[in-house]
Amino acid sequence: MTQQPQWGISLSKYFVLPQRVILAIMGFLAILNAYTMRVCLSQAITVLVIKKNSTESEDGGHAICEADDLDNGAASGSGIYDWSEELQGLILSSFYIGYIVTHVPGGLLAEKFGGKWTLGLGILSTAVFTMLTPLAIQQGGSDWLIVTRVLMGLGEGTTFPALSVLLAAWVPANERGKLGALVLGGGQVGTIMGNLLSGVFLDMYEWPFVFYFFGGLGVIWFVIFVFLCFSDPNSHPFIKPSEREYLSREIGTIGRNDNLPPTPWKAILTNLPMFALVCAQIGHDWGFYIMVTDLPKYMADVLQFSIKANGLYSSLPYVMMWIVSVGSGFVADWMIRRGIMNTTNTRKVMTGLAAFGPAIFMVGASYAGCDRVLVVVLFTICMGLMGAYYAGMKLSPLDMSPNYAGTLMAITNGIGAITGVVTPYLVGVMTPNATLLEWRTVFWVAFGVLFITAVIYCIWASGEVQPFNGAMIEPRSVDFEAEERKPQPKLKALEQSS
Repeated sequence: MTQQPQWGISLSKYFVLPQRVILAIMGFLAILNAYTMRVCLSQAITVLVIKKNSTESEDGGHAICEADDLDNGAASGSGIYDWSEELQGLILSSFYIGYIVTHVPGGLLAEKFGGKWTLGLGILSTAVFTMLTPLAIQQGGSDWLIVTRVLMGLGEGTTFPALSVLLAAWVPANERGKLGALVLGGGQVGTIMGNLLSGVFLDMYEWPFVFYFFGGLGVIWFVIFVFLCFSDPNSHPFIKPSEREYLSREIGTIGRNDNLPPTPWKAILTNLPMFALVCAQIGHDWGFYIMVTDLPKYMADVLQFSIKANGLYSSLPYVMMWIVSVGSGFVADWMIRRGIMNTTNTRKVMTGLAAFGPAIFMVGASYAGCDRVLVVVLFTICMGLMGAYYAGMKLSPLDMSPNYAGTLMAITNGIGAITGVVTPYLVGVMTPNATLLEWRTVFWVAFGVLFITAVIYCIWASGEVQPFNGAMIEPRSVDFEAEERKPQPKLKALEQSS
């Protein structure tokens, strides 16, 4: 343990909150910033492109709804860029090309060099390219925009792996639930803010302001984060000595252990419950990315919402999703604790609710036609139910293998993120005229993906520890009550990465 400088001890008395709580708050803001920068283009693109005129469908009904009468009758506006729906899909999906590439390397870099700089520099680079987005559009059009989005994805791909390493070093087991929930909640809150504020800004200012604002917030976050946060308690110069001793006692020193056996890749990749988990992740991400990336386009192109209304109504589903994701976690823990269901069945019920429910309400919204109130209600219920995933398959890696939860997370998240590339582009190909009937087909395809992947999960998933988990544990005599009070550092580091 390194010696803490005297000036650091003196400075520590000015901090009311423990440093691990400050880290969790900054982690929450990191994910919030990451998501606002990621989703703001979904709103901005609705005012960048040339609007399509309302057309008639074959059955005599409107394929595109009449514009609403908000904002003095102005709809989402009409831009100057004649980008096809297919090209718009490619632009929106290009972010995830870079995101996939740095997902696993981000975790390796964080383990080797520390989570502080891996996370901080990733967010900073994303912020810089976000602020360069208007220049890329104005000087190079769609080609430069695609390149810029790929570079943004490269920076943001390190976010979750780096945060997993940071939380493993800072958060003891008995605080993991509340601090972990705080940090991960940044994704949904960021989506809410990104949609809501983008709608307000696009209504009040020119479209480049959106990118300058969210990118600027990312830079400000980086400066504060670099000053306040460090990779582990031992390297923190102004942590209170009492907190430092507490974390050292509860967590130990997080580090790499070269004596551990290699990851049992073959056993993991040939495990049937693991296959079911990957399928469920694909289903979740397919539905989630369609909503995150393309819901603002649906509301602008089909429902013809005004700019301000689009931002407001696109954010409502994520408010409900955040509420349900937090509530379902308490319900799942209560069901397991009271013996109402075992872990396996609890995960299956939550995952089924999070897949079958959204599939039904997503398709139902497409049959609500131009009834804007009903459509918004159905989409809000859809995304709300999807929040149950966080008490279902999202926890399966930790259930199946506490020792290799980080590896399972990297596999499932990495494969699932591929849908972030596929779905926006596919939506663009399937909706060349952006009509209601074309979008209905998109939602039916999502229905099929959600339904099939959930069925596979509900048949073959498991909440029990898998045989490959034991490959890392050497036989020894232990006091299990003492071990529970003082978790093994490597085990807890991997648990946290889930």
